Amino acid sequence: MDTSIPSPHPDPADPRVSVVIPAYNEAESLPTLVSEIRSALFRETWELLIVDDGSVDETPGTLADLAAREPRLRAFRIPTRRGQSAALAAGIGLARGEIVVTLDADLQNDPADIPRLLDALEGWDVVSGVRVRRRDTWLRRTASRVANAVRRWVLEDGISDVGCSLKIYRRAVLEGVPSFNGFHRFLPVLAQMGGARVREFPVHHRARLHGKSSYGVRNRLGRGIVDLFGVRWLKRRHVDPHEARALANPRNNE
Repeated sequence: MDTSIPSPHPDPADPRVSVVIPAYNEAESLPTLVSEIRSALFRETWELLIVDDGSVDETPGTLADLAAREPRLRAFRIPTRRGQSAALAAGIGLARGEIVVTLDADLQNDPADIPRLLDALEGWDVVSGVRVRRRDTWLRRTASRVANAVRRWVLEDGISDVGCSLKIYRRAVLEGVPSFNGFHRFLPVLAQMGGARVREFPVHHRARLHGKSSYGVRNRLGRGIVDLFGVRWLKRRHVDPHEARALANPRNNE
């Protein structure tokens, strides 16, 4: 991976919160996004990791300019587009905070919700946002409802809005989670399989101001359903390492 967009300032030491954002052709949204994250997290020690997924607009230059002014921004670039899952996996792997926040770069997620989700994390391992009053087209809302209903029926995971990118994880529960093309849609249930305690929390949703979504309805209903049955297969055959270690405890053989 090309990491040739350095910050001239030293990185903040030991951030508690790492905000991870995949970006593709989001040059117009990024200045506002960075400003809103700075305002939302003024009480926290934090870092912001934006992974440019092979953008062909002005995103690389915009990130370089922003990183020159914001020492907590760590900008990375994948030279050719690999997809949202690859960009998200790269950012999570580079995160240093004990808490990982994920959201999209298109400003439809509201960074002002992050402190509320951090408070909601108390006693839990994952807080998954649920978009209220969604500001999407009728077709996109309908496709999302169908996809979420099918997924809940197949996986029995209790997650009502997996398409909401605003989520918060304790980094420990992401260690060992399998990565694959499309895994970003299933992160909460993959964390659940490792024993994570997952709750949902309402968050705001805003209309897209710049550009257009990179992920269409066909993508959501087509490839997403194929991935769904792969995750069901994995879930049914999953071996819980904590349970296995408990069963292997020598005391059980006494």
